[in-house]
Amino acid sequence: MDVFVTDKPIKKEDNFRDRHSNVNEKGRRRWVFALQPHGRLYQYRQYLAFLYLGLFFALPFIKINGLPALQLNFPEARFIILGKIFWPDDFIIFAVAMIVLIVFIALFTVIYGRVFCGWVCPQTIFMEFVFRKIEWWIEGSPTQQKKLSQEPFHARKLIRKAIKHLLFFIISFLIAHTFLSYILGARKVLDLMSGSLSENAGIFAGLLFFTVLFYFVFAFVRDIVCTTVCPYGRLQGVLFDKDTMQVSYDYNRGEPRGKLKKNSTGSFGDCIDCKLCVHVCPTGIDIRNGVQMECVGCTACIDACNSVMLKINRPPGLIRMASENQISKKQPFHFNGRMQFYSVILMVLAGLMSFLVFSRKSIDTTISRVKGQLYQEVGTDSLSNLFQAKVINKTKKDVQYELKIEGNVPGIIKRVDADHNRLKAESLSIITFFITVPKSAIRVRSTDMTIGVYTEGIKAATVRSKFLGPFI
Repeated sequence: MDVFVTDKPIKKEDNFRDRHSNVNEKGRRRWVFALQPHGRLYQYRQYLAFLYLGLFFALPFIKINGLPALQLNFPEARFIILGKIFWPDDFIIFAVAMIVLIVFIALFTVIYGRVFCGWVCPQTIFMEFVFRKIEWWIEGSPTQQKKLSQEPFHARKLIRKAIKHLLFFIISFLIAHTFLSYILGARKVLDLMSGSLSENAGIFAGLLFFTVLFYFVFAFVRDIVCTTVCPYGRLQGVLFDKDTMQVSYDYNRGEPRGKLKKNSTGSFGDCIDCKLCVHVCPTGIDIRNGVQMECVGCTACIDACNSVMLKINRPPGLIRMASENQISKKQPFHFNGRMQFYSVILMVLAGLMSFLVFSRKSIDTTISRVKGQLYQEVGTDSLSNLFQAKVINKTKKDVQYELKIEGNVPGIIKRVDADHNRLKAESLSIITFFITVPKSAIRVRSTDMTIGVYTEGIKAATVRSKFLGPFI
């Protein structure tokens, strides 16, 4: 029978919180050479990563109702999401959507810790399933990588490093182009690539800048983004509590640790101190030391530990997703008050956002008096004001429109550009016009005016503005 024996219990490192996992005792960078994980959870992560990468590179080319599936055109303030166009006047929808996203991430973190970082975050997806796979392919295992980095420069090392960094740069270049496609559109990016460099020098410079940025992040910064730079990683410590499900080491079952040895007796835990959980960690932490800010919840250590447990005939789950209360007090998962509060807030905000999206107008109009213009006398019995209307046509077709005076104040609208009575599809139109009102209808300095906006003979909006008259 296999048991665990050692001269004395192996103690966990007591000073692991004194510094980041990627910094050594002298304050210098400690490069993380991570071992490629294997296991059921890692396989699921690969499926999710392939889906994510496929969508990321394909979405700029996918069209819904003749429009890109996703385009965030900041220069033109034109945003397309799932085939629907959103304009700056829809800012309230974006604001609520951002709040919903923040509350959702907070709720998810309170319940599941930092699993989002390890399974969905773009930094992790690209690092672990693109760039690190290239590194394993070219430079070999972590041991081989470490040995190669410590060797003096020679032809073989130079060739391997050059190939790796060239591939890193090419992929970073593709990522930068894809991001630009989300802004300008895939077709326009393809046209720019085939156009003259001198005519698109500014865009090319921007592409080169982001290419170098992505390359620098994935080739050199790497895990520091997760442990130091990312604000969400800093925020997680505030959101965790003892009911938060996170990657945890069951110290009650695993301690005291002992080396595996046959035909011996002893009272030791299931952990054989193989350190495989440390070797597969992309941030280089030892999860057995307890909850740490550097843990991104990738679950690689769970797969590694489970594989060892199966080999030594121990039940899996020594490292698993569990809360502190589940491990220390053997309590079941508890959906506590804070989780309930976040859930209620999230449902309310999601309902508000849904209402804003479904009640959104396809034709939106704002009307105001032209600044710096006073009233004008027309004949002996009328007054006029110069107005300007900004009309956004959010539909995919041109529509005919008309402005009419409504309400208790009589008046006549005279267009400055009377020959143009159509709104172009997916565009902002600026209309300048005079409103002429009988003097007898003006009894105060500022009079409320109601104007109806009609498209294709159907009333699309009612807009209110002020008509300025003389002091009475």
